[in-house]
Amino acid sequence: MDSGKQEILGYFIDEANEHLETLEKGLLELKAVISDNERMNELFRAAHSVKGGAAMLGYTSIQSTAHQLEDGFKILKEYPIKIDQQLETLFLSGYDILKELVEKLQTPYGLQDDEATRIMQSAQPTFAQLQSYLQRQSGGAPAPVPIAKSTTTIKIPDANFAPQTINILRQMLQLFKQKETPNSRQQLQSMCSQLAQMERDRENWQTLIKAAQAAIANNDNSYQALAPVVIKEIKQASDWIQTGKNSAIAPSPALQKLSEVAKVPQVMLPLEPRAAAKVIIQQMTKHQIRQLIEILEAGTR
Repeated sequence: MDSGKQEILGYFIDEANEHLETLEKGLLELKAVISDNERMNELFRAAHSVKGGAAMLGYTSIQSTAHQLEDGFKILKEYPIKIDQQLETLFLSGYDILKELVEKLQTPYGLQDDEATRIMQSAQPTFAQLQSYLQRQSGGAPAPVPIAKSTTTIKIPDANFAPQTINILRQMLQLFKQKETPNSRQQLQSMCSQLAQMERDRENWQTLIKAAQAAIANNDNSYQALAPVVIKEIKQASDWIQTGKNSAIAPSPALQKLSEVAKVPQVMLPLEPRAAAKVIIQQMTKHQIRQLIEILEAGTR
């Protein structure tokens, strides 16, 4: 696995472990959590975030497991269900399955397909029982409509927002794995433009995407430096939009630094090629010289 993908995987694992801690603590205190809307939202967001990250990286077993937990939390949020020992046990069993998959991902050989298949097959009865039990407890009644306490309107994202974002992030991840070229940078910036068009009315989202686009446009930023920051922050912002946390979206200090446009020093080049090359070698880094060669080759074809 190349270093760029390894670093992105590392960020996902770190984030997933944090969410697993949130899930474990919440499930162990589920009788108290059920009456606390904010803590219930934390459980829902934790499962949702793991699902989104796994989907982006192509770990369908983790995505599916987190999704089933997320669906369970959604029912708890919407229906007046009494928490008993059986329900606690079923949720904790589902959590254990998710934890096992994430732990396998951290082993030297990673999460192998045959292991993932075996774990998912053994997990099917647990999630079938959980779904059946929740359906019986909820009685199939519609969720109660809450009484409005505020005039603030929360903008709900389009139904296609999540899958489209994940699809674009996957494409960006593939480009980040490739050799750095002017063409691939242009493609990455174009994908940022697509992301910006998806939520044009969200100022925080627009600010974040513009920062990512500026960071990619800066040729001094290598793909290895860009990939973990850009992918992680766009994915996280997408999660926040879907869970009503739009105000949390903002470029991190790391992304802001990458997006800063450095002042380009002006250098006079002599027309004689050898003399010009000498000046270039003195004034530019190896990375900049390689980029210059690529641009000159592309322009003279």
